[in-house]
Amino acid sequence: MNKVADTVSRKLVRIFAWIPLAVLAGCVGIPEGVKPVQDFELQRYLGKWYEIARLDHSFERGLDNVTAEYSMREGGGVRVVNRGWSAKKAEWDEATGKAFFVDSEDVGYLKVSFFGPFYGAYVVFDLDRDGYRYSFVSGPNTSYLWLLSRTPDVSPEVRRRFIEKAASLGFDTENLIWVNQDRDAH
Repeated sequence: MNKVADTVSRKLVRIFAWIPLAVLAGCVGIPEGVKPVQDFELQRYLGKWYEIARLDHSFERGLDNVTAEYSMREGGGVRVVNRGWSAKKAEWDEATGKAFFVDSEDVGYLKVSFFGPFYGAYVVFDLDRDGYRYSFVSGPNTSYLWLLSRTPDVSPEVRRRFIEKAASLGFDTENLIWVNQDRDAH
């Protein structure tokens, strides 16, 4: 009986060991229909971006004046610093993470981590090709969506284009949060 219980126990451990891997693999997936931009140029993407709009999620809830700054990491990858103003706490929240390309470096598809070994998808699915002035970004599913800009505001045309494209891909654009950009972190 001990030998049977031991065998069953080892099999269960192996099965449960795969569950976190399966969950993690799902976190770096791409929503159906979303296609990462090709001919992506990381050097042009680096620098400061303002969050113009997003869908609500727990790690940015209640934050305004949100920015993301991207720079190269020593040893490879991208350093990510996200900042946002919490009016409730009357202070800046900041999270530092790292990102790496999932496929090739000319495809706007990265995985980003702020929590150790756990990664989430960062999919650039539209981009101002001329000046890298705005970017449409999704996460692993249609619950995660951002409009980023090099400036604290975008034109009505970019807003319209963002809403139309995101809605056509199944994102809930009726629940977009338009981020207040009235304070600078620096």
